[in-house]
Amino acid sequence: MSPIREQLDRLPEAARTPVSVLFDQLAETNKRIEQLTGEIEETHKQSGTSQRLATIPGVGMLSATIITATTPDVSNSGSARDYAAWLGLTPKPHSTGGKQRLGRISKMGNRYIRRLLYLGAMAQIMVRRRLGLGLDWLSSMLIRKKTKVVAIALAHRMARTIFAVLRDDIRYQPQAAA
Repeated sequence: MSPIREQLDRLPEAARTPVSVLFDQLAETNKRIEQLTGEIEETHKQSGTSQRLATIPGVGMLSATIITATTPDVSNSGSARDYAAWLGLTPKPHSTGGKQRLGRISKMGNRYIRRLLYLGAMAQIMVRRRLGLGLDWLSSMLIRKKTKVVAIALAHRMARTIFAVLRDDIRYQPQAAA
């Protein structure tokens, strides 16, 4: 008998049935999550595009699979900035009197992909902080700016990299440090 079932037997009779129903729902939900995760993993293994995207730092299997499934042909986008704008990762312009001011990100476009890129960027920032700051772009940004601002900027860079990988049908190649 499982430890959870033993705990269920120790509950008062009035609570045993509702808690048992909740336990069964939890077990069914976990089973469904495992099944869906397996399907996503299988889709990722069969998609060369998804595997290429997963080589980008901060883009995991789930992000790569979702991007592959939902992103239209990038040849329709004029530039990498247009693709980042499609995801809602570009600042909203506010102009008056000939003076250009950039505001917060527009949040237009695909909210789910934008969230996955943000989470991937935050993971990259956490790793960078644990390993110690270096002399690259990310480290210098972390010194000068707030963490969430840097995460959005990094997510924007990741979107531009994704655009290049999709457009050129190539694997991500990290650039040598300057």
